[in-house]
Amino acid sequence: MPNARTARFSRRGILAAGGALGLGALVTACGGEDSKGGGSGSTGAAKSGPWSFKDDRGKNVQLDKAPANIVAFTGVAAALYDYGVSVKGVFGPTKTQDGKPDVQAGDMDISKVTILGNAWDQFNVEKYAALAPDVLISTMFDDAGTLWYVPESSKDKIAKLAPSVGISVYDRQLTAPLQRVWELAESLGGDMKAAKVTDAKKRFEKASERLRKAAKAHPDIKVMAGSASQELFYVSGTDLSIDLEYFKALGVNFVEPPEKAKAEGGGWFESLSWENVDKYKADVIMMDDRSSAIQPADITEATWKKLPAVKAGQVIPRSAEPILSYDKCVPLVENLAKAIETARKVS
Repeated sequence: MPNARTARFSRRGILAAGGALGLGALVTACGGEDSKGGGSGSTGAAKSGPWSFKDDRGKNVQLDKAPANIVAFTGVAAALYDYGVSVKGVFGPTKTQDGKPDVQAGDMDISKVTILGNAWDQFNVEKYAALAPDVLISTMFDDAGTLWYVPESSKDKIAKLAPSVGISVYDRQLTAPLQRVWELAESLGGDMKAAKVTDAKKRFEKASERLRKAAKAHPDIKVMAGSASQELFYVSGTDLSIDLEYFKALGVNFVEPPEKAKAEGGGWFESLSWENVDKYKADVIMMDDRSSAIQPADITEATWKKLPAVKAGQVIPRSAEPILSYDKCVPLVENLAKAIETARKVS
């Protein structure tokens, strides 16, 4: 789910990965399998005694007590919020230009958190220090342990102020990071037995089974994951993105750009000019819903409007950077299942 416009696949390049991106950063999603790395302590232990959590870098973060001053990437903070864990500060897309919550902020009340940076390469180290952080939490879109949205230029200063926890969203299926964030929230005192939480997990499992059945019943329906910017249209492959890898494992028939075509996108996506946006045939198109990407209603390119799936109204949103709580992932699965169940074969 990265973003990269540079020749080398930098962290910014990772941004674009999720299926394409928008704005000045390409943004894509990541994928995967089973997570590696240990679990966490119990809720009770977290409240009364020492706290530890082994993250997906294999680092075991240990504190005398459960962290109270938590700072997290916006999407992670939104997931923790769903489990009853609050953070003091966030970094990453949090509010839109009109002051409303960004899609990646989920249900958080963004007026109650300190925003340390709202865009790529923004992170106010002074504000961060003033929060007296106990821990910083973010996702990782590579296998090198790079913390998402922590600027390269200030990462060393940031690292000296508090230990960090990294949750991998690289080359694994959606269920792996979902479980890791569940474990993290539990260690931080989240009420994982609350009806709202357990019901969401059951709904996710039910939605996944629905998608499996829909894909099996309609194997001819071809799905394309895309993202739009002013200059280019990005077509994501399923190899690295957590959502697409999971959907593919459930049987969804995706458009798959060849590896050579995805080389410039670090293996995440193929970049197409708008003149060539019809290169692949698709019956359903999933479009990146992040604020960095141009949304379908705002695409003016004639070539886009001529696509069979667009003309048929078979375009749905895709969260290239899913909020990793079961509650927020349920509609992602349900929307795709419904789209496949009701789609007409137009390609």
